[in-house]
Amino acid sequence: MNELEMQLHYPLGDALAPMGGTLEVAPDVKWIRMTLPFALNHINLWLLRDCMDGVEGWSIVDCCIHRDEAKAQWESIFANELEGLPVLRVIVTHMHPDHIGLAHWLCEKWSGRGAGPPQATKAPLGLLAAAPGLPAQGGTASRGVDSGNAAACKASVTREGASVGAHRECRLWISATDYQVARLGCLGPTGFGGDRAAEYFASHGLNSPGAVEQIKGRTGYFPSLVPSVPPQYRRLMDGMLLNIGGHSWRCISGYGHAPEHIALYCESLNVLIGGDMMLPRISTNVSVYEQEPEANALVQFLDSIDKFRALPEETLVLPSHGKPFTGLHTRIQQLHDHHRDRLAEVMEACAQQPCCAFDILPVMFKRPLDMHQTTFAMGEAVAHLHALWFAGKLDRTVDAQGVYRFGLVTGA
Repeated sequence: MNELEMQLHYPLGDALAPMGGTLEVAPDVKWIRMTLPFALNHINLWLLRDCMDGVEGWSIVDCCIHRDEAKAQWESIFANELEGLPVLRVIVTHMHPDHIGLAHWLCEKWSGRGAGPPQATKAPLGLLAAAPGLPAQGGTASRGVDSGNAAACKASVTREGASVGAHRECRLWISATDYQVARLGCLGPTGFGGDRAAEYFASHGLNSPGAVEQIKGRTGYFPSLVPSVPPQYRRLMDGMLLNIGGHSWRCISGYGHAPEHIALYCESLNVLIGGDMMLPRISTNVSVYEQEPEANALVQFLDSIDKFRALPEETLVLPSHGKPFTGLHTRIQQLHDHHRDRLAEVMEACAQQPCCAFDILPVMFKRPLDMHQTTFAMGEAVAHLHALWFAGKLDRTVDAQGVYRFGLVTGA
């Protein structure tokens, strides 16, 4: 545990959710931990006890990437952790592959007549096994409490009324921006690969022939991890309230890491599902990429995490990576301090001579980087250069090779 982590508190100690199982972290909130084949080797997902349209069940928050190992872990959870109840909806915090990759598979598996594993259709404890799903929303949703209502649900469910053959729709819930970006990503090259991405990274100094060819060749990166997304979704918006199992969860939008990230806060449980916006051990990747090449992502991110300051310091934060923790305000300040220090280092380097983003990599990252990590690091270097550029502390010019360089403002 590093010095910054020691300033936080981990209520569960060193306990981790078992692979293929769950660990309850709050009433009706279960922690799932799945492996990832990356340097960041796991993702945290969440099961929330729920009730919709007269049907008791569960909501899933985030999905893992599309891979057989993840599907096998989900199957184990379906068989052993759902108490014989169905999955009612799939909530996704944002469009990155480890969060949305299996959304299509989960929604398909739990939709339709008699959908889901056998135990989900046996009406345990006198509950309806299936009921008409939510109507298609065409990507829109009102601000306010959604249609789930625990009291009404329980009142409407009777042993006599169980119907295992009724149609049930398991809908994807996500912000509109992230849904559309994920959908586009499934169709072709993204900011992580292809000709346009190679041109973008080359314009910031990653222009060696080998690097350019590697990036051009990564046209299937996103589709390999997210082969498709559900054809319909329910829109999540900032300030929207979701009734999940009788608890009100408020949507809190965030920017800089993903196009329109949605975190969820429940006041009655004092729990924040922070997604990737609030991690305890590592700093969230904040990057500028080819699709929005002049974004001010770092300022957007810092402004976004400041929205969490309105929540209690003792809020239990459920991050997408790392362990559940408390000390929210402390962690917000740590992240501000971290980026303040990185900005100072970048400013110092650019004061010595105009720098491109590739020049900044050894300034910000002291460890060796493979190509996968380098593209993330390049995006983060551009984000820090842009923060100083938009603040008027650096000028941007283009050199003879067509590379953007950032130097001190003339007369500074």
